[in-house]
Amino acid sequence: MAETQGKVITCKAAIAWGPKEPLVIQEICVDPPQKLEVRLKILYSSICHTDLGFWNGTNEAERAFPRILGHEAVGIVESVGEGVKDVKEGDYVIPTFNGECGECRVCTKEESNLCEKYQVDPMKRVMVNDGGTRFSTTTTKDGGSSQSQRIYHFLNTSTFTEYTVLDSACVVKIDPNAPLKQMSLLSCGVSTGVGAAWNSAKVKEGTTTAVFGLGSVGLAVAEGARARGASRIIGVDANASKFEKSKLMGVTDFVNPKDLTKPVHQMIREITGGGVDYSFECTGNVDVLREAFLSTHAGWGSTVLVGIYPTPRTLPLHPMELFEGRKIAGSVFGGFKPKSQLPNFAQQCMKGVVKLEPFITNELPFEKINDAFQLLRDGKSLRCILQIAKFLKR
Repeated sequence: MAETQGKVITCKAAIAWGPKEPLVIQEICVDPPQKLEVRLKILYSSICHTDLGFWNGTNEAERAFPRILGHEAVGIVESVGEGVKDVKEGDYVIPTFNGECGECRVCTKEESNLCEKYQVDPMKRVMVNDGGTRFSTTTTKDGGSSQSQRIYHFLNTSTFTEYTVLDSACVVKIDPNAPLKQMSLLSCGVSTGVGAAWNSAKVKEGTTTAVFGLGSVGLAVAEGARARGASRIIGVDANASKFEKSKLMGVTDFVNPKDLTKPVHQMIREITGGGVDYSFECTGNVDVLREAFLSTHAGWGSTVLVGIYPTPRTLPLHPMELFEGRKIAGSVFGGFKPKSQLPNFAQQCMKGVVKLEPFITNELPFEKINDAFQLLRDGKSLRCILQIAKFLKR
């Protein structure tokens, strides 16, 4: 890739020009990486509900268009900027929306993975170095010519493009022999779910869990609990078609709120003899959160928030309810420190500790990205893998 180093690259990207508008695949210019930045050639990218949420423009304060979405991917390092030492040209890597500088007070402690400089920030749309972007286009969304227009970044990543530029803190080197399509899942969904079970809740062998919401992240929580030896994993979802698939990830019992004449938490308490040891809220719904909290056992039950909550509503709990001994906490990226811990997690996935294959339900070419969005909106896909750029076989 020496022929492109230090030069502007022209490539294709899927641009979101406005909320709910179809993504437009067109040529863009990608600038060389600056200090402590890395330019990647994206090989595969998958679509997450977070992409869908930003595309919908649900939160007006987070809107920024035109923008290149996408944050689950795997790629190859094309070039690195000044000061980058831990990755080099030709390395296989995954981008992460939650970075790790390795030097700040948070990164040097075990208690948190929220790097002071590069932690996930939904409001961020430019690079740290200069407040600028590395993407631009000279055409309108209809293909007409125009003056150069900058395109905003997304969640430290922007992977719906053949080439992207990231802060080096958000790039994680992986084993070159790893199955690349599956590795893209570690950029967000699988790491977020499995990590919530392993790192945030610290699920123990023989314990009971309840997972509210059986989308990709919820199923990853279930897979993480299964891998840790949970004896009972109760899946809760209003879509009965998800139940069969969830058996592959270790779910042992199914509760459909539509079939009940009582609150979900009452049902779970009855079938578990008082409540589960751990519950996970993966829908981003505060009413569901209350059910998840009350489904845990008094005295030691623990609830982990995994979903994204767009609502301005606050926690649906009375302070006195915490005196019953139940605990509640949030989890970002499953508590994983990306550079320090993700390579080992990738190795565990390669060894089969966590099964990644069932999460990939669809594969489409990059040109069909709008079809992939529709699959997710219709609930017909867990993860749809897009082949972004062609590459030589290893």
